[in-house]
Amino acid sequence: MEPKPWRDRVREEEELLARLNDLVSDAAARRAEALLDGVAELGSRAEVARELGRSWQAVDQAIQRYQRKRPTEGTTTTE
Repeated sequence: MEPKPWRDRVREEEELLARLNDLVSDAAARRAEALLDGVAELGSRAEVARELGRSWQAVDQAIQRYQRKRPTEGTTTTE
């Protein structure tokens, strides 16, 4: 059995990386939404961080990244 040409292997790995990046992005968005639900329940990002045993900055940064990426209501996108 002859091994796959390197070009095919590179293309397949690039496709896999793209799919994995999409999965990571989706998971990060769902996590940020859950963190926001925690903020709504507990009252602050600091309280959510304490509850999870994480730093306030980690919770804040995850939420901020999510909010920067999602379009807000009433805005148009160029997509």
